[in-house]
Amino acid sequence: MKKVNVIGGGLSGVEACYFLLNKGYEVHLYEKRPKEMTPAHHTSLLGELVCSNSLKSNRLDNACGLLKEEMRHMNSLTMKVASETSVPSGNALSVDRDAFASKITAILQQFPSFHLHVEDIKEVGNEPTIIATGPLTSESLSKWLEEKVGHQSLFFFDASAPIVKKDSINMNIAYKKARYDQGDDSYINCPFSIEQYEKFYDELVNAELAKVHEFDKNYFEGCMPIEVMAKRGKETLRYGPMKPKGLQVEGREKFHAVIQLRQDNLYGDLYNIVGFQTNLTYKEQERVFRMIPGLENAEFVRYGLMHRNTYICSPLALNLNMSLKNMKNVFIAGQLTGVEGYVESAAMGILAAIYLDSYLNDKKLPELPIQTMLGSLHNYIINGDPKTFSPMNANYGILYGSNKHNREECATKSLQLIDEWFKYAN
Repeated sequence: MKKVNVIGGGLSGVEACYFLLNKGYEVHLYEKRPKEMTPAHHTSLLGELVCSNSLKSNRLDNACGLLKEEMRHMNSLTMKVASETSVPSGNALSVDRDAFASKITAILQQFPSFHLHVEDIKEVGNEPTIIATGPLTSESLSKWLEEKVGHQSLFFFDASAPIVKKDSINMNIAYKKARYDQGDDSYINCPFSIEQYEKFYDELVNAELAKVHEFDKNYFEGCMPIEVMAKRGKETLRYGPMKPKGLQVEGREKFHAVIQLRQDNLYGDLYNIVGFQTNLTYKEQERVFRMIPGLENAEFVRYGLMHRNTYICSPLALNLNMSLKNMKNVFIAGQLTGVEGYVESAAMGILAAIYLDSYLNDKKLPELPIQTMLGSLHNYIINGDPKTFSPMNANYGILYGSNKHNREECATKSLQLIDEWFKYAN
């Protein structure tokens, strides 16, 4: 039985482990928690979701929805468990984060050839290894990576949103409704009058921030702190996370802005404030966010926070098969490659494991089709411009041959091509 190492127990790492275990490998997973906790994690569970509990849309006309379906065709562990631990969230796939991580951990531990080591790996030797340490790669391993790739790693900050108890939400003000009447009432909405919005806005942009390193304030657009977004202009939030369109209620005065809360666990007693990633101090979060109509007595289960995200410049550092150019036994997976998002990270875990398996068995794979969403992401991280390289979400803009009129056709073709390619990989 061949032995492989995986470093990092996030979504990318667990996907890599699951693929390799099913291929008959002896897999050694190295995860530093709970011996050393990170600023974002709260448990020792594998596959813990550190920001939102949403894996985004399930629709195939949505790029992330298509990527999820491709992953299902590739026997994805996270997609399998997500469907079993999902909570209501309209067209999106959201999960009970504790049940999700607990089930992933239990599934991996059922394999006799799976070995979990609670250890912070500082460097990698000559054994076949996948590094999937994600956005919170330790300083020591980051330094080792910098030396191996021959240039400095890139950093940006990520942010998570607060979570509140449902029974602390004032439902005499708040109301249940999905945007554009999607057929359920899975979201709780907090409406603002123009006077309430202006007062909230003024307090938000002037609130006290938690300290971060000034030289590392390079925010990713897809996960921007709400207070940073607000400072772009008074109306910015009304066209972003506080957009009232599709959330009006017959018989009530027209809302100037609306904040949505999404169910965060299966039991339904916890809700997160959608789009409200923040770097406000905890004290200021309580003060300012209790100005949201309906949240005046909100009980915060978890505050929003900022944490460092780390990624490498993959076009310079990686081979086509996601191995380091100067260390072919080491493969990079997940957000370290320069993708952004839960689903994208998990998908790169599957892909890195496939490439490691083909490397160890001297098997030549056909090129991953760029007409698939997974292939488009892979093409972006391998062939992107190093001068402008930055984290990328799944989106139809990078899918070869797609436009806003042919997404259904592209999705059908993509799934057909991923099935054909996966036959070679599997």
